[in-house]
Amino acid sequence: MRKIARLIIFGFLIFNVTNCKTVEKKKPNPNPPKVEFDSYYLGKSDFPEPKGFINDYELIFTPEEQVKLTNIIKEFEKKTSNQIAVVTIKSIGKYTDFDKYAVDLSDYWKIGQYNKDNGLTIILSKTLKKIRISTGNQTEHILTDEICMKILSDKIIPELKKGEYYNGIEIGLTELIKNWK
Repeated sequence: MRKIARLIIFGFLIFNVTNCKTVEKKKPNPNPPKVEFDSYYLGKSDFPEPKGFINDYELIFTPEEQVKLTNIIKEFEKKTSNQIAVVTIKSIGKYTDFDKYAVDLSDYWKIGQYNKDNGLTIILSKTLKKIRISTGNQTEHILTDEICMKILSDKIIPELKKGEYYNGIEIGLTELIKNWK
């Protein structure tokens, strides 16, 4: 009985081996067809990916200055749950309006807690000579456009004009935090 079972298995194997086809490997096409995607489809945007509290894409701040600014923001968030991001950029991509870019970047990064909308973003471009404070919907009830503009014109911009970018942002952050209670 075992011999018959072995013969059946052996015959089955021989039958399958003789019916196998050899598959030839094809050489890759040296001129593959080009596939084109538009930037929206790929999920690309004009916005850089957030790195943390300080997003210095223009390399304005020293590592020590970034740490100091981060500590100010972290301490404030710990006490209040309000979120702040500082962003430096060289370009606004396809945008033509810096203020629109700043608002859209803040929305895209979702600065502030979802259910509180308590975020604030400072977007600065040394190259473009522009700065904007963008607030979340709840934040703007406390830090109104008038307050933000006054802090920009009285505290931040005078320092920026002197080339003191870190001092301008630190003074501005301190003043915003003082008013955001």
